[in-house]
Parts: sequence; C-alpha cells; structure tokens
Amino acid sequence: MRPAGLRPPWRALLAAGAVAALGCVLLPAGAVRDGVYALVSWGGVAAVVVGVRRHRPRHAGAWWCLAAGVASWAAGDLAWVVVAEVLHRNPFPSVADVFYLITYPLLAWGAWRFVRARGGGRDRDGLIDSAIFTVGFGLLMWVFLVQPALGDVQATPTARVVAAAYPVGDVLLLALLVRLLTTRGARNASFALLAAAAGLTLLADCAFQLLSLNGGDGERVLDGVWLAAYTCYGAAALHPSMRRMTDRQPPTGVTVGRGRLVALTAASLLSPVTLMLQLALGLRLTGWAVACSSVALFLLVVWRMSGLVAHLQSQAVQLTALARTDALTGLANRRSGDAELARMQERAREDGTPLCLAVLDLDRFKSFNDTFGHQAGDRLLLQASAAWGRELDGSGAVLVRWGGEEFTVLLPGYDLDRARPLVERLGPATPAGQTFSAGVARWDGAESGAELTARADEALYRAKAAGRARVLLAAETARPLLPDPLARPRPARRRDPFG
Repeated sequence: MRPAGLRPPWRALLAAGAVAALGCVLLPAGAVRDGVYALVSWGGVAAVVVGVRRHRPRHAGAWWCLAAGVASWAAGDLAWVVVAEVLHRNPFPSVADVFYLITYPLLAWGAWRFVRARGGGRDRDGLIDSAIFTVGFGLLMWVFLVQPALGDVQATPTARVVAAAYPVGDVLLLALLVRLLTTRGARNASFALLAAAAGLTLLADCAFQLLSLNGGDGERVLDGVWLAAYTCYGAAALHPSMRRMTDRQPPTGVTVGRGRLVALTAASLLSPVTLMLQLALGLRLTGWAVACSSVALFLLVVWRMSGLVAHLQSQAVQLTALARTDALTGLANRRSGDAELARMQERAREDGTPLCLAVLDLDRFKSFNDTFGHQAGDRLLLQASAAWGRELDGSGAVLVRWGGEEFTVLLPGYDLDRARPLVERLGPATPAGQTFSAGVARWDGAESGAELTARADEALYRAKAAGRARVLLAAETARPLLPDPLARPRPARRRDPFG
C-alpha cells in the first residue's frame, strides 16, 4: 500500500512535468534548459515502461509500441541537441529527422492496436468518422504545410521530401487518434491522458512546422507543449486504469451525440473554409485539392447518413416487434393478440366459418413461485409456452401470452368439438409436472373480442372451482352462433319518440 500523504506516481509525474514545462518556457537556452528537457522526455519514456511492467495490461503490445514511439521522439530531441549544441551544426535533414520520422509509424501502430483491442476494427461508423476528419484536416495540411514544403525552391529535393513527410505523418496520427476516440471502449483516466498526449503532440508538431515555414519564433512555448505531451504519455501508463483501457463495451445504438455531430460538421466544412481563407488572404488557389476533398467529404457524409438511416429503420422494426411481442416467451402479447382476434372475427364473419378462443391458466403458479423462486417461475412460463407452441404447430392456432401465467389460444376455423381436444392435448406437454385449467368459448358472430374472452374466462374459473387440471366449455349465447352471410339485413324500425 502507498504510505499516507504520498501522491500516486501518475499525479507526481504530472506535477513535475508541469513545473518542468514551465521552466523550459522561462529558462534561457543553454545546458540547464537542455538537461531539464532531456530529463522530462526520457522520464516520460521510463514512466511508460514502468507502468506496463507494473500494471501488466492485457494488450501490452500496444503500450510497448507507444513506448517505442515516445523513445524515438526523445532520441530525436537528443540527436538534435548533439548536432546543434555540441557540433554547432544545423543541417536539414539530419540524423534527428530519422528518429522523428520513425516515431509516426510506431505511434500509429500502437494506436491501431488500441483500436483493435477495443473492438473498433470493424466499426463502420467509426471508420467513416475518422475518414471525414482525415480528409478535412488533410486538406489543411496539404495547403498550408505539404505544398509549401514541396515548393521551396531553395531547399534540396531530399529536404523537400523530408519536410513534406512531417505533415503526412501528422495526418496519419490524427486519423488514428480520431479512430481511437470513436471506439466504444472505456473512457477512463488513462484513456483521457493518452488522448491528451496525442493531441498535444499533433498541436506542437503542426505549429512548429508552420512557424518554420513562415520564419516565426515560438520554440520555447512549443517545447513546453512537447514536454506536456511526454508527461501525459507517462501518466497514462502509470495510472491504474490503463489495465482496463482496452476493455470492450457492447454497442449502444446510434452513437452520434451533439459534440460528435458538431465536430463532424466542422470537419465537413473545412474544404469551403480553406477556399475562403485562400481568397481572403490572397494565397494561391488550390482548386483541384479543394474540389477533390469536397467530393470525398460529400460522399463520406452521405455514406454516414445512409448508415444512420438504416440503423434507425432497424431500430424502428425492433421497437415495433417489441411492442407486439412478450419479452419473456417471445409470443404475441395481449395488444397484438387483440388485433389478431379482431382480424379473425372479421374473416370469420365474411367467410361464415367458426372461431373459438381458449383461456389457459397454470394451476397454483403462485405456490410454484413461492416454493422455487421467481426465476424458476419464469423458466416454467418459457418452457410451457415453447412446449405448447410445438403442440399447436401446423394447427392454425395462435398462442398469446395474455398476462402473468395466463395464455389465450385463438382457434380460427374450429368449433367447440374440435377446439376442446386440441386444448386438452396441451396438458401432457406442460413441463415440470404442472397442470393448467382452461375455458373455451365459441364466437357467436356478434359479440366483441372482450365479450368472447370474458365468456372463456368464466369457463376457466369454473374449471378452477371444479378441481383444476381440466378444460370446460363456455355456455353458448342466446344469439345465433354465426349470421348467414347471404341473408339481407332488415332495416331497423324507427321508434316513435312520443310513444
């Protein structure tokens, strides 16, 4: 256990990193500043290694790729100090650029391994969102960083290619960062620190390239941002939640919240905004780049919208099915049973065919629940409905979960002589040695569905009173069972209101 009053290692690292970053911004150039910078950068690498070995995450390979990428970047910083401060040379490209450029594929591979571990490798929506951001910001990189670097006539061809490779690497990192942010895994402290580290790295790198191309001076501030990134990488690995960062989460439906929608909208508008900036600043227009990115963004947005529409339609179908289906047994519920009974009544009236309805109730179900528990009761209901469904298969009857332990059987085309044996046949199929009581009523051709059900229910309660485990028939109504479909209805006699 950690001694009382001692900060957790990740918090101590964040505090020390913040002080060091501020010191590098304020300290003048020299050995002290370079020493502090090297201490923090390699300290971040060491923290990642310690965190992986201490917490032993399930997918350690992703963290080792991350450690290798951070170490390569720190090695590039050290190589640059040796070339510039010790050898007093300032060549471009130099050995430092080799380490810097190796960093991009290492960090990208580590991020992709995190994405796959969190179950995002086959997430179509996340891939499209990442592509939208990549295309939008890739256009900005091309216009303001890549094209100027390639068009620098004073630089050697090798220097142009190396200068252009940096923004390309940033686009790759951005694509993987967005993809990581759109996965469904845990959003814990380690995840937030890792995302902050990657974001700070991209911010400092892009700003440095932009300042280098335009002759700006802001290296001290950017050094502070880079040190903050190193610190966040180390703190992400030291935080205990790093063990659960790759835990998967089940899909939750439509995943476009308000913040995500705003970000996607902003990314989709980057092409026209870039063109407007070029016109406003008097820059050379890059018509083909803007046109191609606009087409790509339009197609990606349409593809994303089609996925959302298809998902909403699927959810609507599922909700409709849930509204008409009993959640436990999968049978038709009372609402859909009422609708089906009304359709059967209309068909029986038109065709002049009989229609019966049976109401079944499991005997002593409350005692069964009290003895064996509600989970056993649910299993009984589920198994009974499945067994009865198999017995009724092919008979044309429809089994409905009416509520609780009560079921109804709709029997189109059946009269009482055929309906009663069919219902009695369900008795031996009832699982766990349980029995049921039932009442069967024949539709008289005029009564409502509720009246027909009430007569069957009355017969059910007579069966309960008679000792249970039996099927009784409901008394016939005084009306004729079914009207003659060929008979012409008589006009109603008008009653004299004055008697």
